[in-house]
Amino acid sequence: MSDKFNTLKARTESVLCNTYGRYPMGITKAVGSRLTDLDGREYVDLLAGIAVCNLGHSRPEIARVMAEQAQKLVHVSNLFYQEEQVAYAEELTKWMGLGKAFFCNSGAEANEGAIKLARRYMRTIKKRDAYEIVTLDGSFHGRTLATLTATGQPKVKEYFGPLPEGFVTVPWNDPAALDKAITDKTAAVLVELIQGEGGVRPMSTEYAVAVERICRDKDVLLMVDEIQTGMGRTGNFMAYQHYGLSPDVVTLAKGLANGLPMGAVVATDDAAAGFAPGAHATTFGGGGVITAVALEVLRIMKDEDLVNRARTEGQHFLGRLHDLVDEFPDKLEEARGVGLICGLVFKEPAAWAWQAMLAKGFVLNCTQERVLRFLPPLSTPRADLDAAVEALREILSA
Repeated sequence: MSDKFNTLKARTESVLCNTYGRYPMGITKAVGSRLTDLDGREYVDLLAGIAVCNLGHSRPEIARVMAEQAQKLVHVSNLFYQEEQVAYAEELTKWMGLGKAFFCNSGAEANEGAIKLARRYMRTIKKRDAYEIVTLDGSFHGRTLATLTATGQPKVKEYFGPLPEGFVTVPWNDPAALDKAITDKTAAVLVELIQGEGGVRPMSTEYAVAVERICRDKDVLLMVDEIQTGMGRTGNFMAYQHYGLSPDVVTLAKGLANGLPMGAVVATDDAAAGFAPGAHATTFGGGGVITAVALEVLRIMKDEDLVNRARTEGQHFLGRLHDLVDEFPDKLEEARGVGLICGLVFKEPAAWAWQAMLAKGFVLNCTQERVLRFLPPLSTPRADLDAAVEALREILSA
């Protein structure tokens, strides 16, 4: 490591809480699909800030909108009507085919809002004392106390008890277990249709359809966590559109404002009636700069046809990962994903492969110990995706 990096690392460790397993690099610049470190070395970014910078880094259009809006209106709180916020809500709900939005600051906050909405909806609209949220094994819904309790991964809950009550986790891909878990105390089922932190695990169409049918039969809300999979990532604007589902509540964050902190709860008009003035709030959510940028994100996505691009480039990239599985059956188990959320599953722990790819100049990550996860910007050139496959072939051959 260079002296520059070691100095920055020491400064970081002296003043910041030790909560991240950071990569052995310091980033000074990010443009398009490229990152530049302290020593001027360039990397291909196949992580996009963990599915955040879907349009690529440092888009000049985004910078222009941000600067212009910052000179007009940054923050006045949600005590006031704001044109930027309404304009974005109108466009987002139109893209999603849903009725109303609530804007916040992160994915965890969005899921917290959805949980509160489900409980209040059941008590005020349905007149039922129902509060339990059913989630799936392997899921990841956030780091707050409520959302980590909802998360179906025991490792994230260790040392944080006692945890809030009112959450039930059932096995993945088991309709009978889900049906049995829903009682008169159940308010909603919260699912990821493609588990990202869970190892890039897509839900089968049969199971997704069964989940919605069970929710309708039991008269509970269907809530879909699209924090990692929304905003075109899967080759549809939302992952639920692949499955033909009609969720009551959808949570979003990550790609909404291409790097600025934003989350959203988007719901049908019926489900949104669970909220009333004073029932839920956030100080910073949906401010002028954030929503102006988010509206520009949608404009760019439409103009550059990035949703369809994610579908076609994802099919190409996943096809090449499948070729690697066929080529290295002793080391690789499978390739899976939808659009540009892809996972390469190793038969043994894969940290070594992640480290080798980083050494070759490709930034990605390893989840669930054995899965290399790829979340490149939707605008990533195909040449970069192909170069990543060739780098993988080299390290697997070695």
